Amino acid sequence: MDAINEWLLTWGDALWTWVVLPGVILLGLYFTLRSGVVQFRLIPEMFRTLTDKTPRDAGGRPQSVSAFQAFTISAASRVGVGNIAGVGTAIAIGGPGAVFWMWLMAFIGGSSSFIESSLAQLFKIRDKDGFRGGPAYYMQRGLKARWMGVLFAVILIVCFPIAFSSLQANTIQATLAGSFGEDSAGWLPWGVGIGLAVLMALVIFGGVRRIASVTQLLVPAMALLYLIVGIVILVIHADRIPAAFASIFTEAFGFNEVVGASLGYIILTGVKRGMFSNEAGLGSAPNAGATAAVTHPVKQGLVQTLGVYFDTFLVCSITAFIILVSVPDLSEAGRGIGLTQGAMTSTLGEWSNVLLSVIIFLLAFSSILGNYYYGESNIEFITPRPAVLTAYRLLAVVAVFVGSVISADVVWNFADGAMGLMALVNLIAIALLSGIAFRLLKDYTAQRRAGRNPIFTRALMPDVDGIAVWEDELSVTGPVDLPTRDHEAQKHRDHLHRATADRDADPFG
Repeated sequence: MDAINEWLLTWGDALWTWVVLPGVILLGLYFTLRSGVVQFRLIPEMFRTLTDKTPRDAGGRPQSVSAFQAFTISAASRVGVGNIAGVGTAIAIGGPGAVFWMWLMAFIGGSSSFIESSLAQLFKIRDKDGFRGGPAYYMQRGLKARWMGVLFAVILIVCFPIAFSSLQANTIQATLAGSFGEDSAGWLPWGVGIGLAVLMALVIFGGVRRIASVTQLLVPAMALLYLIVGIVILVIHADRIPAAFASIFTEAFGFNEVVGASLGYIILTGVKRGMFSNEAGLGSAPNAGATAAVTHPVKQGLVQTLGVYFDTFLVCSITAFIILVSVPDLSEAGRGIGLTQGAMTSTLGEWSNVLLSVIIFLLAFSSILGNYYYGESNIEFITPRPAVLTAYRLLAVVAVFVGSVISADVVWNFADGAMGLMALVNLIAIALLSGIAFRLLKDYTAQRRAGRNPIFTRALMPDVDGIAVWEDELSVTGPVDLPTRDHEAQKHRDHLHRATADRDADPFG
């Protein structure tokens, strides 16, 4: 087992160092410049679109989950052990400087997140619950490369609902073990595994709408509770905040004497742990973004970019500062959840172990649900057979149970390598399709400048094959009062005429 673990670690580091890391940075910078720094320029729009009303069908029912519910599904997957155990690991092996690279890559990656989620919306399809889509779908429908979509789907299924969900379950078990002590070592893993498996089954067999309703409650509660804990700890150690903040920047560009990390390793650690946490460009969040019923694909691109910021600049930063102000000397620090747990108990006392256990449960269980949905969407891409979906659901439940009772080292390293492969396939796809996403952005901003609530129909892009929905404005917006609908329709026809003229004049715009 040690030999397998070492091989996975060596192979994964080589993949990230020489292939994935350069690709993430170069493409992120290209998307940032080509989009006019969309991830910063349209921050106000991100908050506005988050609260958009959900378009309704002819019967007055929501077409699918709302923009906010899609945000919480993706946030449920993003915000998990990566934000607590992952940040603790990053600081332990890369020093405080790793946090700077997590921040920087979240900002650069925000543009990649915008591109992939806008494309997922454009190429989504209808299903019994509303909509579904993601990278596998835009690879097939946009690139006409089903083989690539199947490859991506298989990697995602292995990576998220199997490997990553096992890690979430393992972290819940490890946190509870720290709270209950050594006496629980015999029965706790089995009890946690059975409990999580039952809870997960109750939710996932209810479909995406039940998942959305659960995550809509869990994610805000989890974030608020963790934010309160972080603020309390920062207030107690207010005098240490300036030094902690300074160390993030001063140790980001050179050798870290405490943990012995070189610049390259600090950057690699920050990027890997950051991508594991916020998933920008990884290809996972678009599976949630595609489920939303919105009036323009760009809206969900903006919402999912906000999800990257929510994950990294809020939740990951809370963990980083809890550790840095509570454990200023990292020379004897442990890794992962143990470091974060020690930081909290050193400030708040042993009772905070119970509090952290509750927070970890909310974080990890919501991630398990988000991971599961990503896998379901990709199972349905590969085959529509109900028996296969049922088998997948049972496998996902078993993976959570097994993750509670086994050692996580091999799974961590395997997941890192799988995540690198998944990111590589997705980055190639969004690079090839990015021109379409830029056209979507141009259309959206033109409509906003005209004072309209942006509405997209596929007639705006008649040259793009593979768009399965977005037939007309009524199908996008749902039933409205006739005078309003006629007025909006006329404005949309005028906009369509101008957009067509612009495209003919500037086919590369």
